[in-house]
Amino acid sequence: MTGNDWLLDGVSILVQSSAVVLPMTDAAGNDPVWFGIYAMIVIQCAQITPPVGFNLIVLKSMTGRGIGEIAAAVFPFLCLLLFAIVLIFLFPGIFTFLPDLMLN
Repeated sequence: MTGNDWLLDGVSILVQSSAVVLPMTDAAGNDPVWFGIYAMIVIQCAQITPPVGFNLIVLKSMTGRGIGEIAAAVFPFLCLLLFAIVLIFLFPGIFTFLPDLMLN
C-alpha cells in the first residue's frame, strides 16, 4: 500500500483494477457477474476490518468511540460477509440466478 491508496472506496478499487483483473478471470472461466459480486463482498470485508478499515475510521470520527469498540460491534456483520463468501464458492448459482434470468 503506497500513499493514500487505502482511502479509496470499494467501487473505485473495482473500477481501477477491472481492466487488469477481468481478462484474467475470463481466461480462468469465471462468470464476470459472479466475480463482480465476489469482489464487492471481499472489498466490503476489507473496509470493516481493523486496523485500516475505512468505514471504521469514519465511524470513529462520527461517534468518538474507540476503534476496538467499533470493531467489536462490526464483528457480527463481518461474520455474515464471510458466510456470504463461503456461499458464493459453494453455490455460485445463488448469486447469478437473477442476472441470468434477466439476460436470457
